[in-house]
Amino acid sequence: MSAYVLVEIEVTDQEEYAAYGKLANESVTNHGGRFIVRGGETEVFEGEWAPRIVVLEFESLDAIRRWYNSDEYQKILPMRLNTTKSRLIAVEGYDG
Repeated sequence: MSAYVLVEIEVTDQEEYAAYGKLANESVTNHGGRFIVRGGETEVFEGEWAPRIVVLEFESLDAIRRWYNSDEYQKILPMRLNTTKSRLIAVEGYDG
């Protein structure tokens, strides 16, 4: 079953984050994932919320774990942590 990574991001260093983004794209692709949403325009319908949103799709939660824990991603993860305030979760898709 497909699984998704959902990331809520507030970028604090745009230049360094852009460098991270290029490396993250390679890492995700190398591990069979793909970007579904990557910081596009948002419109708030309810509440007060204006984050940058990223959504990745992988074949399974196990695939997400392999990507996230890979040496390749762990090497660049500090770049995201140092250039953003962010939250990241993984969730299985709906197979109804």
